[in-house]
Amino acid sequence: MKRIVLVRHGQSQWNLENRFTGWTDVDLSPKGIEEAAKAGEELKKAGFTFSRAYTSYLKRAVKTLNGILDKMDLDWIPVDKTWRLNEKHYGMLQGLNKSETAEKYGDEQVHIWRRSYDIAPDAIAENDERNSAKDPRYAGVPDEYIPRTESLKDAIARVMPYWECEIFPRLKEEDNLLVVAHGNSLRGIVKHLKGISDEAINGLNLPTAIPYVFEFDDDLKLVKDYFLGDPETIKKLMEAVANQGKAK
Repeated sequence: MKRIVLVRHGQSQWNLENRFTGWTDVDLSPKGIEEAAKAGEELKKAGFTFSRAYTSYLKRAVKTLNGILDKMDLDWIPVDKTWRLNEKHYGMLQGLNKSETAEKYGDEQVHIWRRSYDIAPDAIAENDERNSAKDPRYAGVPDEYIPRTESLKDAIARVMPYWECEIFPRLKEEDNLLVVAHGNSLRGIVKHLKGISDEAINGLNLPTAIPYVFEFDDDLKLVKDYFLGDPETIKKLMEAVANQGKAK
């Protein structure tokens, strides 16, 4: 049996403040640090171990991964970081409060921006300080690949080449891989693995720092998938994520 475990980063400071984050490099909140440690403890308790891990260039994912590996005594394993696992870029919405935005534009419009498959928010301007093209961590990335906004479809198009060429083929050589990334970059991977339709994907909400396990046979066919934890607790956490974009 071969396994890949997907983990959305722990609560960030902007998750706490209910802001659109995207490519903005926001740190974990104190709760997020605790969530990462708990995820590591749960994985260790369940008997998991990993030979390699993957994460994005954003510190909330990197620090969550570090917290998990620390609790598992796996700080030494190889870690590959890539911009391709970054969160969906939210364009001009980045930094705005989700509830306040819903009060201005309506719950339905914010839901479309957050969860629709192929509709992106308005792009940021080239001279906007939020333009990641100016960030030194992306100096080696061609400018045309650095988004100014993205739909989920766009984000999936960015993520999947790395998944298909780097992460998934690694299962031929290694049995247990860990991917710590973001709600939308991981939604794209889950959509691919489970064959979720473009319409149905808007109903998938991933809670922070809850390990999502995918098991494969030796031919790399998906056998089963499940969240590690109490189903009722996880259901409530998913509902909380879904409600973040609603007006108060």
